Amino acid sequence: MLTGLSCRVTGDRLQKVMARAGIASRRKAEELIAAGRVTVNGRVAVLGDRVGAGDDVRLDGRPVATPKGHVTYMLNKPAGYVSTASDERGRPTVMELVPSSPGLHPVGRLDLESEGLLLLTTDGDLTLSLTHPRYGHEKEYRVWTAPEYVPDEVVAKLAAGVDLEDGPAAASARRVPGGAVLVLREGRKRQVRRMFAALGFEVDRLVRTRIGSLELGDLPPGGHRRLGAEDLERLGATEPLV
Repeated sequence: MLTGLSCRVTGDRLQKVMARAGIASRRKAEELIAAGRVTVNGRVAVLGDRVGAGDDVRLDGRPVATPKGHVTYMLNKPAGYVSTASDERGRPTVMELVPSSPGLHPVGRLDLESEGLLLLTTDGDLTLSLTHPRYGHEKEYRVWTAPEYVPDEVVAKLAAGVDLEDGPAAASARRVPGGAVLVLREGRKRQVRRMFAALGFEVDRLVRTRIGSLELGDLPPGGHRRLGAEDLERLGATEPLV
């Protein structure tokens, strides 16, 4: 068989199938294909390949599961769990709190001691749309601080932007009893905690309460539920802002 030709003209594009399997976003899947790391029925795949039921898709020699539909869970992450599929230090992970499913992975992260709304999905495209800054999905956090009273000038500084070691960061904020509520359109590592630390405050507790229009609601700590179509719509548009 000649290389460089698509193996079929029907079926779904290979990168789409890989994204559905939770392997990677479509863009990353295209990079894996271009690098020669993907095979279809024993042949090195090329961009443009389409696959269907019964085709043997492999990444680095390992079979790629291709589920018929995606699964997305909303979890109320408790403190003390890491937001990864596994942990080399043996700490409990969020994967222990939801049903197992091929390709399931956390969408972004909440750090070890942070709590609240965390999504887990098998959909690589959904992961990209929710984590890439260009899509501009809002994320809301309830923050308890020490000192507890957050003055107006600190709220103003948060909105204007705080200088961090990896660049300025800004968030809309409002004062509430015991701390503040922040809304971000990006999600750098420990960003909320670092922003408050730069202004002389320590974060005692941090709970993510909303992503887009999807709210945590009364889901108990450690609890989860599978999202339906209406829930996914509440996450907002997935078209890039720019």
